Amino acid sequence: MTTTTTGGWRVLASQLARFGAVGAVGFLVDVGVFNLLRATVLSPEEVHTGPLIAKVISTVLAIFVNWMGNRYWTFADRRSTSTTREGIEFFVVSIIGMVIGLACLWLSHYVLGFTSVLADNISSNVIGLALGAAFRFFAYRLWVFAPHRTSPTAASLLPAAPDDRLVGER
Repeated sequence: MTTTTTGGWRVLASQLARFGAVGAVGFLVDVGVFNLLRATVLSPEEVHTGPLIAKVISTVLAIFVNWMGNRYWTFADRRSTSTTREGIEFFVVSIIGMVIGLACLWLSHYVLGFTSVLADNISSNVIGLALGAAFRFFAYRLWVFAPHRTSPTAASLLPAAPDDRLVGER
């Protein structure tokens, strides 16, 4: 007996696709601001910790973009009635994701000595981003936008999702 319907997998795939699209926009903001700051006012030649500071600034901006996209699109049917609580939880998860990316950048730049622009981008915007995104998706889905926190108002505005009940359950 199957434990989940194909509708449940479609819902998950749809959320994952929307999460990826929102993340792509956040990624552009993050990478663009990071490289702009790293190449100008926060270059490592001018400010020793410039790449780390640039990454914090760019990631905070991307977090805001991602929160708006995920709240109003990816997990719109799971919004809670407490925007403040949801926002705080979203930012806590996002900050943990940012720390994952910062740790990758710090390790590469300051421990391993890979200090080029390319190395900084690979460590923070490829490796760090991939690890942080995986953590964030599951934390958002299971905690911040968990189904048991659904706002009745938000859920009623969206088309009904396919039935996720167990096969054979009536």
